Amino acid sequence: MAEELIVRVADLRAGRGEVVLVTLGLGSCIAIVMHDPSALVGGLAHILLPSHSLSRAGDNPGRFPQTAIPHLVEAMVALGADPRRLVARLVGGASMFANLVPAGSMQMGDRNVIASREVLNHLAIPIVGEAVGGQEGRSVWFHVAEGRLLVRSVGHGVQTL
Repeated sequence: MAEELIVRVADLRAGRGEVVLVTLGLGSCIAIVMHDPSALVGGLAHILLPSHSLSRAGDNPGRFPQTAIPHLVEAMVALGADPRRLVARLVGGASMFANLVPAGSMQMGDRNVIASREVLNHLAIPIVGEAVGGQEGRSVWFHVAEGRLLVRSVGHGVQTL
């Protein structure tokens, strides 16, 4: 049976082979899942905010895509990944409280998605799948050896991404 590594809010983890990276309860947060299918190395970051300017506690690299993604790439390279082979998937970025935000303003989930895409694009890591937006919470199970990403959504069951 594969070992499960739990990734909490504003955290990141990398694993190799028969490992399952898990994060639960994504709302407006983003799970950035990266994979090197040749090296069987994967990584998952649970992003909380789109930028440092929205937080007083800027010392945790897992909070923001600008710091979490490069840290995750380093952790994956240490396990044998080649940055040129990395692909990414994004999950989350829901508008959990859309009715509480003034009409026309950008939701935190949308801002998290945009910021994550920008960093991945800057690092030339292609996004090969997304399950973002909407108003439902999600949880993620990434089976690294298989490269299989399961996304469970409230009211929508499980999808493979």
